[in-house]
Amino acid sequence: MRTVPASRHNRAVTRSRTAFVLLAAAVLAAGCGGPAAPSATPDTTVPYSTAPPAGTVSAAPLPNPAERGQVTASEPFTGTDGLVGQKILYRSTSGIDGRGTEVSGTVFAPAGTPPPGGWPVVTVGHPTTGLLDECAPSRHPNLLGEAGPVRDLLGRGFVVAVTDYEGLGTDGPHPYLEPITAAYNVIDAVRAARFLIPDVSPRWAAIGVSQGGQAAWAAAERAAEYGDGLEFVGSAALSPPADLSPIVSDGPPNLDLPQQMFLPMLLDGLSVSHPELDPSAYIRGPLTENRDVLRACTGPLKSRKLSVALSLTPADTLPRSDDDVARMREWLARDALPQRPASGPMLVVIAGRDNLIRADWTIAAVGRACGIGDVIEMRYRADDVHADARAMPGAFDWLSGRFTGAPVVDTCAGGGPTS
Repeated sequence: MRTVPASRHNRAVTRSRTAFVLLAAAVLAAGCGGPAAPSATPDTTVPYSTAPPAGTVSAAPLPNPAERGQVTASEPFTGTDGLVGQKILYRSTSGIDGRGTEVSGTVFAPAGTPPPGGWPVVTVGHPTTGLLDECAPSRHPNLLGEAGPVRDLLGRGFVVAVTDYEGLGTDGPHPYLEPITAAYNVIDAVRAARFLIPDVSPRWAAIGVSQGGQAAWAAAERAAEYGDGLEFVGSAALSPPADLSPIVSDGPPNLDLPQQMFLPMLLDGLSVSHPELDPSAYIRGPLTENRDVLRACTGPLKSRKLSVALSLTPADTLPRSDDDVARMREWLARDALPQRPASGPMLVVIAGRDNLIRADWTIAAVGRACGIGDVIEMRYRADDVHADARAMPGAFDWLSGRFTGAPVVDTCAGGGPTS
């Protein structure tokens, strides 16, 4: 049995307590929305509330490529500060077994007259909210913090699509951090926007933070094949969990408190692809006794997260055996990015003070992506924490540049990261 001195644990808790509070606030904070023009709904959809029960994933047929992104139900969405759009169900594909799925989300259109060629589309991958259906952003007027970014993107003249991801807001489990499913959901949200809104261009880009950063990166890798018929221009991935295999260690316990709180959710996501996974091999104590608290994003359960966090010890996330370490590392390595060359340029933003997705993990993933020929501008922001909102304006500028033909910075070609 591996042990760690109590004094070391106490120091770790002290160092991590503030970081955890900041992380929880970033994940769960409410955002602000802005006005957007109501989007038209064609007669081919049915009201969201009267659609067939969402999420009959196990019975869904294999997807016809022509059905990807097809909107099967919609209803008006009214968000904070007058944010107006459509809440939708749309067709997508499981990245695990190729089944056809139904995914919920929201779509928004800017006010005014579309430019020549139609409105460009930005598809948004949201950061981690939780694993329960209540954690689908489309169920909340503030989109669980995404209303502000949506408003900003609308102000720049983009149609905006926000996927909830498979299993959030629909029946069935959410394959948390399984990148291919996330990529398909993000890409099909572009198709859904084009299905709903007149005068929408096939040109699209993706942006996401944390979980959404992984989704945006994965979408860049799947854009040429799965995104056929669309024109991909770039992806911005902020604090992306590109490769999580280092999170499980066969040495002394080395997880920060946010990582300990994150681990049960990661196990839940892995168990969708690997039902043989035994959570007790990796977590115990308060983490096994409060699983719904850790999966929640609202209400009384959410309010109990901090007390769970502060009751943890290093032993609560100590792997049971070296075999369990090797097994989980293999699973995580299969999901790690890059998996194939991206179909367009990427921006990858790395926070120097990220104690959830460590900077060296992401830097290594960027290095591997450069090695297979990707064009990446890597921005290293030394003073930022995980999912730091201060990086967003610059990411929006980069995204806008992909549609206007601005020069692409390629740090893979040398010169080091930008800031």
